[in-house]
Amino acid sequence: MSDHAVPSPTDTDAALLSEARALDAADPLHAHLDAFLEAPGVQAYLDGNSLGRPLAVVPERLAAFVREDWGTRLIRSWDEQWMDLPERLGDRIAEVTLGAAPGQTIVADSTSVLLYKLIRAGAAAAGAPAGPDGARTEIVIEEGNFPTDRFIAAGVAAELGMDLVWVQPDPVRGVTVDDLVPVLSARTALVVLSHVDYRSGALADMAAITAQVHDAGALVLWDLCHSAGSVPMQLDAWGADLAVGCTYKYLNGGPGSPAFAYVRRDLQAQIRQPIQGWWSAADIFAMGPRYAPTPGIRQLLSGTPPVTSMLAMQAMLDLIAEAGMAAVRAKSVSLTDFAVRAADEVLAPLGVRLLSPRDSALRGGHITIGHPEFQAVTQRLWGEGVIPDFRFPDGIRLGLSPLSTSHEETLRGVVAVRDALALGGR
Repeated sequence: MSDHAVPSPTDTDAALLSEARALDAADPLHAHLDAFLEAPGVQAYLDGNSLGRPLAVVPERLAAFVREDWGTRLIRSWDEQWMDLPERLGDRIAEVTLGAAPGQTIVADSTSVLLYKLIRAGAAAAGAPAGPDGARTEIVIEEGNFPTDRFIAAGVAAELGMDLVWVQPDPVRGVTVDDLVPVLSARTALVVLSHVDYRSGALADMAAITAQVHDAGALVLWDLCHSAGSVPMQLDAWGADLAVGCTYKYLNGGPGSPAFAYVRRDLQAQIRQPIQGWWSAADIFAMGPRYAPTPGIRQLLSGTPPVTSMLAMQAMLDLIAEAGMAAVRAKSVSLTDFAVRAADEVLAPLGVRLLSPRDSALRGGHITIGHPEFQAVTQRLWGEGVIPDFRFPDGIRLGLSPLSTSHEETLRGVVAVRDALALGGR
C-alpha cells in the first residue's frame, strides 16, 4: 500500500486543465464528441483501443434493421442486400482507413479465424512443408506479439512442418528494420507483425519493413487491430501482402463485431484458405460434391456472414470518412502528446514510468504507463467511472479514441490515476 496522501489540486493541475480546454476549443473534430452515446457515471473512458463507444445513431439503426430488413423483408434481404455485404463493407473499410483499392478486403469471421486463414495460406503459398534444402520453412513472428497471433502461428507451423523464428525487439520501441536483419533468410516464408504494438503503442514502419521482407523473398502479414481507424495507412502503395484487423476498437463495431482481411490483388490467385465453406464456393447454391473456390477476395469466406454484427461499424466508417483519416491522426497525436505531458508532470513524481515511445511519429493511438500498484489502482478507477485497462505485469493503457475522446477527459483520467495511486488502490 502506498504511503502517499491524496494530493489536493495544484497549480500544475490548473495549468494542465487550462491547456486541455484550449486544445479542445481549437480541435476541429471536437463537435464529433456529441455523436457518441453518453455512459452514465463514466468520468473518463480511456479504453477505446479495446472497445469503442457506440454512436448515438446505432440504437435506432439496429431497431430499424430488425423492423424492416429482417422483420419485413425476411430471407429476401439476402438477395436484396446481404449477399455481397462482406465485400461492400470490406471495400468501405479499405477506402476510408486502409488506403487500398476495391476487391482486396472482406469482412468475415473473428480476428482469430482470419489470422489462421491468412497465416496458413500465406505460409503455404510462400514456403512449403519441410522438404529439400533451401525450402522456405520458417515463419517469423515477434516474441511479444499479441498471444493469439503467436498461438496461431505456432499451430500453423506445426501443421505445415515449419519452424517458428522469434524477433526480440525493445518492448517500448517495437519492431524495426534492424531487428529483422538477423532473422530473415532464404528459409523465411512468412513474417507476422503488428502495425501498432498492443502493449506500448509502438508504430512499426510498415513500408520499410514490407520492402525488407520482400527483398528476402518472403511475404508479410500485418495485424492492424490497433491501427485501423487510428493511423492512416497506404496498403497498396506500401506493397502490403496480407493483413487482418478487428472492427470493435477504433471502428466502433461493438463487442464481437467481425474482423476484416486484406489480400493484395495479385496474391489472390496464389493462396488457398484452409476453411473451405459453402460461402466461398464458385457456385454457392450448386451444392456440388467437390469444393471449387470462387476467385478473388470472396474466397476468404467460409460460413454465413454475421450480418447483424456488421451494422454498428457502418456509422463509424461514415464518421471517419467525414472527418478524414489525416485529421483523425492529428487529433490522436494531440491526445497522446498531451497524455504524455500530463503523465510526466502528474504521475512521474510518484514513480510512474512511460512505457510508450515519446516521439509521436513512432506511436499509435494509445500510451502505456507502468507502476507496481497499477493492478489495484485499475480496480479502484473502474469503481469511480474512470476506465483505462490493465496489462500485466504492471501497465495501464490509456486508449484515446480520437473522435470520442477530449483532452479534458484525458486529463481527468490521468489525475484520477494519480489520486488512486496515492490511495494505494484502496
